[in-house]
Amino acid sequence: MNWDFIKQNTCLYQDAALLVIRIGIIGIVLSIVVGMICSIIQYYKIPILKRVASCYIELSRNTPLLVQLFFLYFGLPKLGISISAEGCAIIGLTFLGGSYMAEAFRSGLESIESIQQESAMSLGMNRLQIMQYVILPQAISLSIPAFCANVIFLIKETSVFSAIALADLMYVAKDLIGLYYKTDEALFMLVISYLVILLPISVLSTLLERRLRYAGFGN
Repeated sequence: MNWDFIKQNTCLYQDAALLVIRIGIIGIVLSIVVGMICSIIQYYKIPILKRVASCYIELSRNTPLLVQLFFLYFGLPKLGISISAEGCAIIGLTFLGGSYMAEAFRSGLESIESIQQESAMSLGMNRLQIMQYVILPQAISLSIPAFCANVIFLIKETSVFSAIALADLMYVAKDLIGLYYKTDEALFMLVISYLVILLPISVLSTLLERRLRYAGFGN
């Protein structure tokens, strides 16, 4: 293991990690918004929109992110629509993550007993108030384990961004291997970089799940 080579190229991995974190945060936030909208549409069985949401979820969950990125980056320009590599990465991550977040939130919504909604209606609350104050807080709490797993999954999926010439961690590792043939060093730094990003998220997720469980949410 050439430690001097690792020290010299650490800055490349730092820049790539910051790119992954930035795209990951934006994509995950947008995924949560998309997922929550889709899950509420399915929960209330809104005509037409329910079918649209179901088709979107099935399409997103059953196609690889790499294929989606190729369509955005290479396919759309054929139709006269040009999007930057970073824009394609954010859209692709949102498109994929939204479906997984939707299923996570939907499972949380469906786990709320109907008697709670009936009790809230008997108190004079409308649908919006019931969703805002009764159903949604509990559904989010129950969805936390699946939500945290999806966050980690989406960040790991950023490893395919190199396919659209985005200088992510995988791109840097492959570039160094191709230029200097330092396979062990490049892969070592790649693993460490993802551990630095994902390990704190995993620890925080575990602590959050325990806190919610002790507070009386979940099992």
